[in-house]
Amino acid sequence: MAGKVALLLWAQTLGFAGTQTTWIIVEPPWMPAVLWDRVTLTCQGLGTTSATTWYKDGRCWGQQGHDRLTVTENGTYECNRTGTGLSLPVRVSDDWLVLQVPARPLLEGDTVTLRCWDRQTNTVTWVSFYHEEKQLVELRNGKELTLFPLQLHHSGRYHCRGRLKDREWVVSAPVTVTVHVAAGVGGALLFLLLLAGVTVAWYWRHHVAARKQQERAPPDPSPPEEGKVRYTHVVSSKQARRSPNVTVLQDPQETYVELWGSHRQPWEPGDIYGNVL
Repeated sequence: MAGKVALLLWAQTLGFAGTQTTWIIVEPPWMPAVLWDRVTLTCQGLGTTSATTWYKDGRCWGQQGHDRLTVTENGTYECNRTGTGLSLPVRVSDDWLVLQVPARPLLEGDTVTLRCWDRQTNTVTWVSFYHEEKQLVELRNGKELTLFPLQLHHSGRYHCRGRLKDREWVVSAPVTVTVHVAAGVGGALLFLLLLAGVTVAWYWRHHVAARKQQERAPPDPSPPEEGKVRYTHVVSSKQARRSPNVTVLQDPQETYVELWGSHRQPWEPGDIYGNVL
């Protein structure tokens, strides 16, 4: 189930679904599906399950109101849900030889395996794979071709050719392979660039604000010279007792007082503190 959800998310994210609001999930996830593989189709989209209608080759098919359908006949299947439109068609083949590709978006850089599948299972030999009528490889016993890494030039029409046990050479119907650019990579890169830009802007904003705050702050007062005492708002004890409510000035002025000791000699700092009552 997680794989199905991931597939749908990829389809919606990369725009493969386009304007489709109804789609079909194929199990097993191969395209085209083959009748002998016990295929199950599930209709997904908006609306309720009871509003599901199935079509085979353009005609209503099976019991209505069910979102799951077990395939019993080859043909082209579609589903519809009221108000959301018709899904893209899904073909179920019953040919003797079928070239299958994974039923998922094929992205540039991915690994994809194409398989040449026969109705009798494991009886085909000398399988050849072709891209746009050009032979790619011939396998005596193998039936799969792996493309890695996928490139845009891998897009195109593929088919396979092989020899069945009780038949002559058989050729499959062509299948179109489309390789898409992984748009999610570009989106992730853009997100990282935006994140880096926001981080740098935040840093510079706070850095400049801190510098302006430092420039507005008053400089630290320098220590007084020896022999001088710095004070502000000197109020005598008598004045303080007469004026219980003392108003503090908003812009205090700094005053320096030079204290002289006996014989007009400057007092040492220790003498000053020693004579303070």
